[in-house]
Amino acid sequence: MDIKTASALHRLRLISVPEALSFPALLIFGSLLSRVSDIDYLMMPLGIIHGILFVIYAVFLLDVWYRAKWPFTKALLFFVLAVVPFGGLYGDKILKRDEADSVIAARAREAADA
Repeated sequence: MDIKTASALHRLRLISVPEALSFPALLIFGSLLSRVSDIDYLMMPLGIIHGILFVIYAVFLLDVWYRAKWPFTKALLFFVLAVVPFGGLYGDKILKRDEADSVIAARAREAADA
């Protein structure tokens, strides 16, 4: 794995956790509070934050899909995980494992070349 692919994976990991937490925050604090109380001023800012994070996640996912040459099913899985509340946390766990495996493989190749 080259450095650009590794950095694309790392960027996707960095955005997956905030995106995963922004959707439940929008559901709980935005939608629920506006329905059961007079607190409706949280809906717009939380919606904007979640929308921006989701678009960034989608762009980073497309970048990783292109650079890492993922199969369509794996990219689709990560997109579905972005739509499910807290799904990005599971996606981060998968990406963390893949990132560690790629580092181990790169070190093994480095040792074999030396």
